[in-house]
Amino acid sequence: MKTKFDQVTARLTSVQIIVLYYLTAIIISTFLLMMPITLKESAELSFIDALFTAVSAVSVTGLATVPIHEVLSYPGTFILALILQIGGVGVMTLGTFIWLILGKKIGLRERMLIMTDQNQSALSGIVYLMREIGLLIIVIEIIGAFVLGIHFLDYFPTWQEAFRQGFFASVSATTNAGFDITGQSLIPFANDYFVQTVNMLLIVVGAIGFPVLLEFREYLTYKGKYPFRFTLFTKIAVSTFAALLVFGTLLIYLFEYNHLFKSMTWHESFFYSAFHSSTTRSAGLATIDINEFSHPTHLLLCLLMFIGASPSSTGGGIRTTTFAIAILAIISYAKGHTNIKVFKREIMPEDVVKSFIIIMTAFLICGFSIILLSFIEPAFSLMQIVFEVSSAFGTTGLSLGITPELSTAGKWIIMILMFIGRIGIFSFLFIVRGKPKKEKFHYAKERIIIG
Repeated sequence: MKTKFDQVTARLTSVQIIVLYYLTAIIISTFLLMMPITLKESAELSFIDALFTAVSAVSVTGLATVPIHEVLSYPGTFILALILQIGGVGVMTLGTFIWLILGKKIGLRERMLIMTDQNQSALSGIVYLMREIGLLIIVIEIIGAFVLGIHFLDYFPTWQEAFRQGFFASVSATTNAGFDITGQSLIPFANDYFVQTVNMLLIVVGAIGFPVLLEFREYLTYKGKYPFRFTLFTKIAVSTFAALLVFGTLLIYLFEYNHLFKSMTWHESFFYSAFHSSTTRSAGLATIDINEFSHPTHLLLCLLMFIGASPSSTGGGIRTTTFAIAILAIISYAKGHTNIKVFKREIMPEDVVKSFIIIMTAFLICGFSIILLSFIEPAFSLMQIVFEVSSAFGTTGLSLGITPELSTAGKWIIMILMFIGRIGIFSFLFIVRGKPKKEKFHYAKERIIIG
């Protein structure tokens, strides 16, 4: 016998149900963050600030209107880490992992929801994919927590505090959440290149895309007769990710060479550049006060945050493959080609159209948000607002310091941006689209003048 919930969800599309699940996760997280056990004895957390933190955590953004280290208790940091885990791997991935542990049969409906949540195009092997993602992320986080915990013994007075810091830092970096419990992000480790390198590796693992990680693992264990062949998705995702990382590092170094880095050694400048190029993938951690960067660097960081991480990852933004396909389309058109050829493959025309729809929709959403915030928050500069919007949409978490000072209306705009960045542009568009309808007739086609 179907329950009332089953009857309601039967009328919804897979995307609408996924969005409903994320909204439910946000509501539950809000009340979890307001529990007495979650907060320090003298700390207070209003409903709007708890809601903002919950949205930021479920969307693994990292923007916060209150100082997390001053508000959350010891148990509270572990509750926040659990929320980051849900947001990072996705509600359906975590749900599938729990279902498998409990021995629950996963039907067609659940498989379709998993496929939607992870942006997959086929049902085959979807449950296996979710199980492997869950195991892989947990193993990586445990290793990261162990490595950082041991290293943090030199920084914190007790081994309990060292491993608590290591655990939270590992979860935050792997899920690209951007939250910290030091109160200063990674600024206390600005001269510790080991901590920075470990965090950068964890950030890349979380942002490169789950299918890419599983494919690399399969490559390392492959013992077939024929050479292993990576998918086109992996090739484009990895090459674009690497290009953006190198491109960002070089430009930050160039922009700050005679500014912030003027009195620094080459290795200090390099690590500041490399770390902040990697953190804009969606991580939101920082090793320096980003207000000290020049305006060209701020604009570059905005662009990198807008692009974000790879699809089927813990990150947001328009995604790396979307950006890559758009650039390839422009280059191919300029050369007079009708098809986009890359890595001895051709990209589907439908994917090209989708890429430009995503970019244009994201541009309109972010542009409208900037205009609206400029009107609502006149005390902030345009650069601060553009940076905040880019960070929220890219689910990054970097800020020029205006987040705690936002009005209630401003907080709602940022929360909506974080939510859209987490679920993705297409999921956002499909919320109101409903179930696909077959066209019953067509009109005659006619060309128009463009450009």
